[in-house]
Amino acid sequence: MAALARWCVSHRLVVVLLWLLALGGTSAAAAVAGSAYSNDYEAPGTESGRATQLLDEGFHGLGGDSDTVVWHIDGSTVRAADVETTMSNAVDEIGKLPGVSSVGSPYEAAGAAQISADGHTAYATVTFDQQADDIPKDQARAVVDTALDAENHGPDGLQVELGGSAVALTESTSAHTSEIVGVVVAAVVLFLAFGSLAAAALPIATALVSVGTAYAGIVLLGHAMTVADFAPMLGMLVGLGVGIDYALFIVTRHRKGLKRGLPVAVAAERAVATTGRAVVFAGATVCIALLGMLILRLSFLNGVAIAASVTVLLTVAASVTLLPGLLSFIGMRALSRRERRRLAEHGPEPELPTGLAARWAAFVERHPKLLGGIALAVITVLALPMMSLHLGTSDQGNNPKSATTRQAYDLLADGFGPGVNGPLTLVTEVDGAQDKAALTELTGALRTTDGVASVSPITYNADDSTAYLTVVPTSAPQSEQTSALVDRLRTDVVPDSGLDAQIGGVTASYDDFAEVIVGKLPLFVGVVVGLGCLLLLLAFRSIGIPLKAAAMNIAAVAAAFGVVVAIFQWGWGSELLGLGRSGPIEPFLPVIMVSVLFGLSMDYQVFLVSRMYEEWLETGDNRRAVRVGLAETSRVINSAAVIMISVFLAFVLSGDRVIAMFGIALAVAVAVDAFILRTLLVPALMHLLGGANWWLPKWLDRRLPRLSIEPPECRAAADARIPGQRGTVAELDDLLAKEPDVRDIPG
Repeated sequence: MAALARWCVSHRLVVVLLWLLALGGTSAAAAVAGSAYSNDYEAPGTESGRATQLLDEGFHGLGGDSDTVVWHIDGSTVRAADVETTMSNAVDEIGKLPGVSSVGSPYEAAGAAQISADGHTAYATVTFDQQADDIPKDQARAVVDTALDAENHGPDGLQVELGGSAVALTESTSAHTSEIVGVVVAAVVLFLAFGSLAAAALPIATALVSVGTAYAGIVLLGHAMTVADFAPMLGMLVGLGVGIDYALFIVTRHRKGLKRGLPVAVAAERAVATTGRAVVFAGATVCIALLGMLILRLSFLNGVAIAASVTVLLTVAASVTLLPGLLSFIGMRALSRRERRRLAEHGPEPELPTGLAARWAAFVERHPKLLGGIALAVITVLALPMMSLHLGTSDQGNNPKSATTRQAYDLLADGFGPGVNGPLTLVTEVDGAQDKAALTELTGALRTTDGVASVSPITYNADDSTAYLTVVPTSAPQSEQTSALVDRLRTDVVPDSGLDAQIGGVTASYDDFAEVIVGKLPLFVGVVVGLGCLLLLLAFRSIGIPLKAAAMNIAAVAAAFGVVVAIFQWGWGSELLGLGRSGPIEPFLPVIMVSVLFGLSMDYQVFLVSRMYEEWLETGDNRRAVRVGLAETSRVINSAAVIMISVFLAFVLSGDRVIAMFGIALAVAVAVDAFILRTLLVPALMHLLGGANWWLPKWLDRRLPRLSIEPPECRAAADARIPGQRGTVAELDDLLAKEPDVRDIPG
């Protein structure tokens, strides 16, 4: 690390130009290539997937995305001549648009059920020739514009709204407002922490360059594999948070070196050689946790995992290469004017932990049982809502009230019942008259099934080899009652018919996706937690440290999910935040959140415990190690947490429900981790456990490879202290006299 930092400082202009070239090159390539995101929720081998395939093969195009054009009028009826003429013309025009396979009008004989009983609401079904992920945005926009044009030229009081996955492509969220707000708040916190505008700007600049490069890279990645449309925003959310934090830790270490009288180049080199080691280790844990999603073998999550990992990797690379080059550029301006003046007048002075941080560390040392109990109580209260977690996919009824998709959803629910927004599709192969008779009998059974509002007539393809019908539930698509209906149809109703019929539709496909994820979740969590513990075991040569880290990380995840359930599932404030009404938690959220949160939690664990570990290696005094480590790192950890929380909460402004879930969950997890776990519960437990914190069986110590976060000189100091090894206490004192920098790493 020292050699890398030395080279970056010596060739600072080259390093900066290379990073700018990478940013410019990837951004230009992404602009030319365009985006190719895909929200493919389908899990291999599921029943809903087979239903879609059967429908597409038997009816050549009906497997495409189905959207709705809804119109409503209060002072008249949809059968009035002026309304019927206006909307019939609009429906005919939509049917001629590129990408539209068919349009089912309510004014046709087969569409009578598409007019509400009170006559005030009607809808047309627009079927595209492709799934929503493959529909060009301009094709969806043409349908929207044509429908809304009918409203503008129709009779007074006519309201036209549109719903469906393709229509949702045209509803853009607030462009980059969240990123700007997060960066501005982070800049303010950095300036207050450093008192130097130049020093505050460097973490921001480093994060923006690395995250900008990663964002463009994710756009290009979408052309090579399945990448969800929220992956770039998720990558930016995580990248800005960890990127600014990593740079903050290194700049803080660099400033300490300057205050101790080190030349700028030497201070930058030692900052990377010491704290930079912890940054690389922390970044590696985040990447490992994210890449753990690959074991689920779902293409939808593979792209998210790789995209987020690339972002973290680039932020780490920028922190240990671009940042030292920039530090050498600004020179002594990394210190505030007052700090430079004090250094010139009084010379180098050791910076001892004082003030609130030192008093808090001493307070925790005196009352570990009381404070540990309080911390556990707070975590338990926050995590309680997680017990009612309902995994499912939010539908367009959860969108903000101003969205046309939300208004179309509400109009349909009011006019036809909530189930019309998420009909189920039953598809089956037909072989002769016996199967036809069985299907007719099944249709009758479906109409009498509890939870079914209506069943459409049977539709056969040209050669009568495939048939389908539509089942409209009495409950909303995201409702648990609808999921229960899907299970009941699959396990009881359909098998009794003797047909090999498949239940598909949006709700069924989302339920299948959730079931696949939940089934693999224990394996995924076990792998991620196990790999994280193994890394900590290698780094800290202790059994207790990894086990405590795993428990703390699980506690942070539980608290975060508790708050997410309260806001998004119970609806506590979701409308006030502009996130729509309450609904289920996305089925992929636990997997992604466990990955990200476990990785981020490891960051603070590494920065806190690594300082304690160094003090333990030097003195062998556990109480001193915990007290000094907490006193010296708590301030920078808290500053980093405030920055990360601000960045994450700013993403609530994106207007995207999924991104807002990520933002709130990550912000809560970081707040719990930094202010409750790492600065309260972890040190309290370490005080209670004493020297057992650092216990490792000798036979295991001999067999484990070395993975040192601390610099070699710190390990040499420990060797000098430990009985039976080379060196004496006198030699240790001599070493510390020659290397005063040893006592101050990292953080």
